[in-house]
Amino acid sequence: MSSVDILVTGGTGTLGRATVPLLQAAGHHVRVLSRRTGPGLTTGDLERRQGLKRALDGVHTVVHLATSGGARDIRAAANLSKAAVEADVEHIIYMSIVGADRVPLPYYQAKVEAERQLQASGLGLTIQRATQFHELVLTVMRTQRAAPLLFVPDIPIQPVDLSAVAARLTSLIGQEPAGRAPDLGGPRVERFTDLAQQWQHHIDRKRRVVPVRLPGRTFAAYAQGGHLAPEGAATATPTFADFLGAGTV
Repeated sequence: MSSVDILVTGGTGTLGRATVPLLQAAGHHVRVLSRRTGPGLTTGDLERRQGLKRALDGVHTVVHLATSGGARDIRAAANLSKAAVEADVEHIIYMSIVGADRVPLPYYQAKVEAERQLQASGLGLTIQRATQFHELVLTVMRTQRAAPLLFVPDIPIQPVDLSAVAARLTSLIGQEPAGRAPDLGGPRVERFTDLAQQWQHHIDRKRRVVPVRLPGRTFAAYAQGGHLAPEGAATATPTFADFLGAGTV
């Protein structure tokens, strides 16, 4: 693969920190857009459309990982697409969520609208949707670490390792824009309660795990598996148990 000039938005975030080193190791020239200043960062603000002209100068591909949720994501996508058109960017790779159009969660609905903003720009576009990261599952439980009971949603879940998502994004560089790339999911669909028990064992705790069911269309969509991608399972990648075994608590 030949070297490509890349701008990564959200490059200092959870997924960005896993993706940027892979892009660099593949020989690409990578800029990281950030509202902050610092070594290796290109300062800019997607929501305010500040610094984008300079950040996009000479860029072939944008890997758009930045997310703040809601209307902020929609504004960011609109501003990025306009600036990318003006800069003659050839390819935008956008990180989205499996089931964003099936689960009526406001955060997901904003992702779908951001996808539409990018599609409407006419730019070469690849939308990569993935299931929830292992880190999200862990966060749900860590916030209850001091509680006498552990409450978790009574749903199936297919968490994916950051390494698998970063590798998929890296593999898309240099390819033709795909529109919607195949969804990417973790290697296993498991009950959230089972993952909670694995975590309890990992930290040597014995608490009752309480499965929670909620009314409404959003929870129903989760319970029915609207957020899963069994056909896109990355079977050779770390499971949640592997993730815990790597030293995560």
